[in-house]
Amino acid sequence: MLTEQKADTAQPLPKWRLSLPDRPLTGMTVLVIEDSRFASEAVRLLCLRSGARIRRADCLRSAARHLRSYSPMVAIVDLGLPDGNGADLIATLTEGEPRVPVVLGMSGDPDGRDVAMDAGADSFLAKPVESLAVFQQTILQAMPRDMVRTPPRAMPTDVIHPDESGLRDDLNHVAEVLSDARDTGQIDYIARFLASVARSARDPALEEAATALARDHVAGNAVATDLARISGMVQDRLARVAGF
Repeated sequence: MLTEQKADTAQPLPKWRLSLPDRPLTGMTVLVIEDSRFASEAVRLLCLRSGARIRRADCLRSAARHLRSYSPMVAIVDLGLPDGNGADLIATLTEGEPRVPVVLGMSGDPDGRDVAMDAGADSFLAKPVESLAVFQQTILQAMPRDMVRTPPRAMPTDVIHPDESGLRDDLNHVAEVLSDARDTGQIDYIARFLASVARSARDPALEEAATALARDHVAGNAVATDLARISGMVQDRLARVAGF
C-alpha cells in the first residue's frame, strides 16, 4: 500500500530531466545578457543544438525586464555591458530569492573568470564560445546536485560558427559610436566592446587595436591615433562582410 501511495503522489519529472542524450538541456530556458549580436548568435546556436530555449537581453535594463516576467534556469552574463557592470548583475542573481539555479559569467577578457567568480558566478565561459561540449558541460556541472539527472554520454565534438551578419551588426554599432565618441565613457565602452567582438571573431589584430586604445586611455595618453586606426580597421572588416 505504501508503495502504491508513493507512485500515486509522485510528481512528473521536468522536461529537462527527460532530455535526449544529445540534447541534455531540453526544457531549460537560458537568458543571455550580451550586447554583442555575434556572441549572442553563438549562444543561440549552442542552445538550439542542446535543446534549450533562449532569451536575450542586450543591457542591464533589458535583463531586469526579462527577469520580472519569468524565471530562467540559466543566466549567462557578459561582464562588459553598455549600461553597467555584469558582475553586479551576477551578484544580484546569486544572492536573490529565489536564486537563479545556474549563473555563468562570460567574457573575452582573460581576467574575467576571477571577476565573475568573485561576484558569485557558478562558472565561467570564455569567449569565443564555440564548443558544444564545453557549453553543455559548463552548465550541467554548475547545476545543483539535486536537480541534474544526466546519464553518462559521449561528448559532442561539434564547433558552431555564427553567421557573419551578427558580426556585421556589431561592427556597424562600433562605427556609429566611433563617429560620435567624445567622452570617457564612450571610449571605455568602445575598447571593451570591440575587444570582446574581436576575440569572438578570432581577429587578433582588431583585438590588439582595442587593447591599445584601452591602455592609452587609462594612461592618459592621446587616443586620436588609436581611434583613427580602429575606425579604418572597422571599415575594412565591414567591407569584407558586406556580402552577408
